[in-house]
Amino acid sequence: MVRDIGLDVAAPENECSDANCPFHGTLPVRGQLLEGRVISSKMEKTVVVQREFTKWVPKYVRHERRRSKIHAHNPPCIDAKEGDVVKIAECRPLSKTKSFVVVEKR
Repeated sequence: MVRDIGLDVAAPENECSDANCPFHGTLPVRGQLLEGRVISSKMEKTVVVQREFTKWVPKYVRHERRRSKIHAHNPPCIDAKEGDVVKIAECRPLSKTKSFVVVEKR
């Protein structure tokens, strides 16, 4: 059974028994919804997502390109690999560095 998480994302086709899955477990998602590219999936159930954005610099009256790396929980039903473009949603802290979970793989 797939839970409605309250976001406009497609539910995964696979089933999983992960307690920290927003669709098949009990993890609530709230807050930010970000998009980025997976640059590392070497950890177990964790991916590193790199997000690119622009920041306005008033002194030079122009935008600069910036990047940030975000650690996110990767449920077995989604199973994102390196190079995938994913949507991540904010959740409660799952570990010291993980406060996001992958909710959709494009």
